[in-house]
Amino acid sequence: MNETVEIVFGLLGGLAVFIFGMNMMSECLQKAAGEKMKAILSLLTRNPVMGVLAGALTTAVLQSSSATTVMAIGFVSAGLMTLPQAISIILGANIGTTMTAQIIAFKITDYIYVFIFVGFLLHFICKSEKLKNIGQTIFAFGLLFLGIETMGGVMKPLASSPFFTDMIGRVADIPILGVAVGTMMTLVVQSSSATIAVLQNFASQAGADGVTSIIGLAGAIPILLGDNIGTTITALLASVGQSRDAKRTAVAHCMFNLSGAFLFIWFVKPYATLIQAVSTKGNEVDVISRQIANAHTGFNLTMTLIWLPLIPIMVKIVMKVVPDKQEKMQLLPSAPMYLDDKLIGQPAAALQLVNKEVIRCSELVEDMLSAVKDVNRKEETLVLDKIAGQSEIESALTQSINEYLAAVFAEGVLTEEQAAESAGLMYVLCDVDRIGGLCHSISENIMTQTSNNDRYSKEALKDIRTAVGMVLEMYTEAMQAIKGDADIKVKDIEKKKEDVMQLDDNMRRAHIERIGKKKCSAAMTSAFSNLLLDIDRMGNSCVNLVEIAVKKSNIREAV
Repeated sequence: MNETVEIVFGLLGGLAVFIFGMNMMSECLQKAAGEKMKAILSLLTRNPVMGVLAGALTTAVLQSSSATTVMAIGFVSAGLMTLPQAISIILGANIGTTMTAQIIAFKITDYIYVFIFVGFLLHFICKSEKLKNIGQTIFAFGLLFLGIETMGGVMKPLASSPFFTDMIGRVADIPILGVAVGTMMTLVVQSSSATIAVLQNFASQAGADGVTSIIGLAGAIPILLGDNIGTTITALLASVGQSRDAKRTAVAHCMFNLSGAFLFIWFVKPYATLIQAVSTKGNEVDVISRQIANAHTGFNLTMTLIWLPLIPIMVKIVMKVVPDKQEKMQLLPSAPMYLDDKLIGQPAAALQLVNKEVIRCSELVEDMLSAVKDVNRKEETLVLDKIAGQSEIESALTQSINEYLAAVFAEGVLTEEQAAESAGLMYVLCDVDRIGGLCHSISENIMTQTSNNDRYSKEALKDIRTAVGMVLEMYTEAMQAIKGDADIKVKDIEKKKEDVMQLDDNMRRAHIERIGKKKCSAAMTSAFSNLLLDIDRMGNSCVNLVEIAVKKSNIREAV
């Protein structure tokens, strides 16, 4: 094979193994972290400093600043996070992502296959899901370094190529050209961690003297700055079609890296000298990988310290860049407000959005129950039409939530705890949807009688309103229990369910009495019995909801 072709495919193959290993490690770390991801994300609600910490920890777990940024954009778009909170998360994400470069700087060439074998062995032998995830993480860690080693091996001939060394010399002497090269590399690969890994490997190649780096730290830093600029394209792409605040979050990410590159480009050589002074000493070719990692960390730490107290100013700037204006496209009432397809592969975040959407669906059903409770002679047609419309919205929304949960399951990244939580959400949604459907059934029952000559009497409508009011009270308390209110007891709801059943019996007897007094038609008995059966079923669903809450399948308010 031609040497040039061999180098190109060797580099591409090594890069593919590296990215595959990194993605696998990210997925396994998410599984291993499990519910801890929620705890990390909850830190952001306190103050900007905690937001930075949450962003750094989340990115350290996900091993991808792009994933954290996309998550923040999704939360802002869903209204679960404010713009200043998202910006603090992104500042932290830029620090967290430097962990990858620091890990790569370790020289573990002799132990690559040990990691791969031990990881495989743990995953293959162990029965525990947690140990399997740990094994797969170690295996992916080994693959990551195997990719790095492959790239380093094929790059060695480049160090002796006069044409290539001359071209690299020009890049090293013209910082702005290095920034452009780094930006283009990351735009193509869509991973700053991968391009920085390539940079670390390339810089580790010795020049003609066999001691100094082919490019040197001063030549690598501009490329590093370009890598940081290129990674912002992921955030911009993620914001397409999202809310204006989501677009502002992406712009803030761009501002952070662009401002940093503009500031540091003027001080490349002094900064390189500083990094060399605080880093490990030795032959440049042996220590430059660590120096690049330290330069990456130092860049992001410095820019975070600069921007952290200036977050309000950044908010004002992005508000100017992406000003408020009337959205041309409004969401349909039945369209999900919180679900974001970009977060399906990140279950901790995706389930937060599902929680919020299920709560929204439950509130819609609560409105339907209130409407049935308040139905009266004068406005019954308008109210019943409103309930019919709400029922269509609720059904469509329920279908969207179920499809989203199915997509999360299909990703295969759920831990056992997250799978149990997903199942709990489905159970809750099932009973909420059932109550919504029964509301619609009751409204259709009343509507049918309204359109015929035979109508429910005022006394019958009053009894119906009373029974539905009792169910509404049960439902409200059941949803409070689902959201985590420990004061709501199953026995209390069951007692109220018995009260509803007793009222049903009284309503049946009252209906028979009204027939005897010619106040109601005997032809309405079947419809009235079906209506009472629907009320009884709603009571059963309310009891189910409280039992789900007792089993700890409760919905917590999203961050």
